[in-house]
Amino acid sequence: MRSLWPTGGLWRHGDFLKLWSAETISQFGSQVGGLALPLVAILVLDASAFEVAALTTVEFLPFILFTLPAGVWVDRLPRRPILIVGDLGRAVLLVTIPIAYVADALTLGQLFAVGFLVGIFQVFFDVAYMSYLPALVDRDKIIEGNSKFEISRSAAQVGGPGLGGVLVQVFTAPYAVLLDALSFVASGLFILGIRKEEPRPEVERVDGRKPSMWTELKEGLRFVFGNPNLRAQAGCTATSNLFSSVAFAIILVFAVRELDLSPGLIGLVFSAGALGSLLAAFTSTRISRRFGIGPTTIAVAALFGPAMLLVAFAPVGNAAIPFLVTAMLVFGFTVVVYNIVQVSYRQAICPPRLQGRMNSVMRFLVWGTIPVGTLLGGALGTWIGLRETIVVGAIGGTSAVLWIVFSPQRHLREMPEPIDDAVTEPAAA
Repeated sequence: MRSLWPTGGLWRHGDFLKLWSAETISQFGSQVGGLALPLVAILVLDASAFEVAALTTVEFLPFILFTLPAGVWVDRLPRRPILIVGDLGRAVLLVTIPIAYVADALTLGQLFAVGFLVGIFQVFFDVAYMSYLPALVDRDKIIEGNSKFEISRSAAQVGGPGLGGVLVQVFTAPYAVLLDALSFVASGLFILGIRKEEPRPEVERVDGRKPSMWTELKEGLRFVFGNPNLRAQAGCTATSNLFSSVAFAIILVFAVRELDLSPGLIGLVFSAGALGSLLAAFTSTRISRRFGIGPTTIAVAALFGPAMLLVAFAPVGNAAIPFLVTAMLVFGFTVVVYNIVQVSYRQAICPPRLQGRMNSVMRFLVWGTIPVGTLLGGALGTWIGLRETIVVGAIGGTSAVLWIVFSPQRHLREMPEPIDDAVTEPAAA
């Protein structure tokens, strides 16, 4: 009798399944914690709107401050222990919140400190797991592996907030944070069970000594900026993130005040976007193999802006729902296909010893535009209007594809071999 459980590809790779299970549990836990932590501030500590916004900012700061040095350390050290420490460190920090709540000692300052320190562990975990996957699976399975990670992320986006809301309602916000902490413990135990021996990090020595952190960081910068395809990928993603942040910074205000939609309907609209992401996670491997790396990237990147224009042109009232649902489905689908193909591409071409630095440089470049776009979106929404600001975000987002169109990547069809980092061009000034 034929088994209903999939048996091909990475379904037969026990160590990958442990890493995937860890990531899945972590994603759901993060969705719960992402809702529960600000609700602790709001419901338990009676925080103001500014204080809640400041908590979100503090949680994001480590991604700007520590991403680049994290890449150096990830290349110097074995990555599996970094993943385990990242999980268990976040668990220990988060469990202090329900403990302080029970002791009637919880303060807003503790939430800020925990949010910041959890962000640091998150930075190291993210860079390490993106760099660990190519060492765990064969090169021809990298896209499949990233697709499975995206399935988990998309499923967590669909079900995680609802689960978090129920947990907060039933157990109160501090105890929902405790469940988030337990999810990181479970994730760490799965990674601890991985048995494949990781190759020792290759650290080149100069006159018998390890190079300085700055020297190693410059090597990662040279690798990214010296490769025309990676430069194009960084430019495309950074541009898209900048202008999508312009639009998404005010999209909730636009939906409530301009379109007159209820919070329930708005939630359903964003759930549709998560379903688009889930569909992309299941189909991206076949799409990229059918049409090629470059053409697939161009096709999905070209749809970023038009999807957002549907939001800008949505009519008032319930008639806006088909516009918004279509926009979120297209946006969710195209972004996930783009991310899977592009992350897999850069993992495939990068030498193992540079994986951490390459991923950290790319993440710093493409995430660094997000806070700029958010601030710009808020300012434009005040100066020129909400609908007009979304149009600006849509037009700017459409321009992102030009980075790929005018790069050698547009001709790329199959995943290339790792390139020799010794022959990369010097970094541009």
